[in-house]
Amino acid sequence: MPSCPLVLTRWIAYPVPVRLVALVLLGMGLPVRARAQAGVPSDFKPYAQVITGSQVSFEMIPIRGGEFGMGSPAGETGRKEDEGPRHPVKVEPFWMGKCEVSWNEYELFVYREMELNAAGPPAAGPTNESKPANPGADAVSRPSPPYIDMTNGMGKDGFPAVNMTQYAALTYCQWLTAKTGAFYRLPTEAEWEYACRAGTTTAYSFGDDAGQLNEYAWSYANSGAAYHRVGQKKSNPWGLHDMHGNAAEWTLDQYEPGAYAKAGKGPVINPWVKADKLYPHAVRGGSWDDDPDRLRSAARLPSNPKWKQRDPQVPKSNWWFTDASFIGFRVVRPVKQPTKAEMEQYFAGPIKDLY
Repeated sequence: MPSCPLVLTRWIAYPVPVRLVALVLLGMGLPVRARAQAGVPSDFKPYAQVITGSQVSFEMIPIRGGEFGMGSPAGETGRKEDEGPRHPVKVEPFWMGKCEVSWNEYELFVYREMELNAAGPPAAGPTNESKPANPGADAVSRPSPPYIDMTNGMGKDGFPAVNMTQYAALTYCQWLTAKTGAFYRLPTEAEWEYACRAGTTTAYSFGDDAGQLNEYAWSYANSGAAYHRVGQKKSNPWGLHDMHGNAAEWTLDQYEPGAYAKAGKGPVINPWVKADKLYPHAVRGGSWDDDPDRLRSAARLPSNPKWKQRDPQVPKSNWWFTDASFIGFRVVRPVKQPTKAEMEQYFAGPIKDLY
């Protein structure tokens, strides 16, 4: 049975001012380790988010902020030059999707008529939606419907959504934010690797032995040349599924092969390489079509215009890749709520594909 079922639950967040919590903890004489969690709300727990106006939901896992070594050590098997040098990074707390975004969720965004029909009969008992439907969702741009089967016949119900561009994944997050009233976005590369490692320093979140990969991931060796329903394999230590394999995942960052060399000696706080060109963006996690070394926690992949090879449009679609059935994404929700101006930075318009 999948570990990421579509379930319904009620959830409301009440953010607590960091300064107020810090003062209270100091007054209580709590140790520094306890005070370090001052920015975490009291309800920083797993929850299920209902997509407003539907009966579809997805699970979110709390990821406490902290410091880790980003990148891989020089001697790690399969290591690429763009993974070094390993350097200290700090990230703030956030929630992350327990599983990759499925077609069940993504098609509500792609097809408006599906969204309108998704509510179904009224649920018994108290509402499961965090907020009423937000008309702002109707103002968010949506993809043109795909003209070919973007699943390549591999299935939809419970399977990871794939073949979307990074811009499409970001716009889904914008739509989801408007629908639910909670701020969702793509993870940064740093957030993604921090969550994937889940406190480990090894090649994978379960250790260095690639022989154990079959228990945790779908890769070229065991996938049967196809993706699989999300949440089938064991989770990492923090309860996240498919961080290794199944669908590789978009991040928020522009891919820069030499970015880590610019980090300096001290810890870098919440790094994000903001995109200023169409290619490449950073993809993480490896996929059902990759060998084990590409599924390591530190492995990085740049996006490639060849992923639109079969797209006959000129210019190419801003929304779809035709040859990236191995690329999907998952969402994060930072504990620290951004300002409206900061949100607009995350949801900027597309960098046009002119070729």
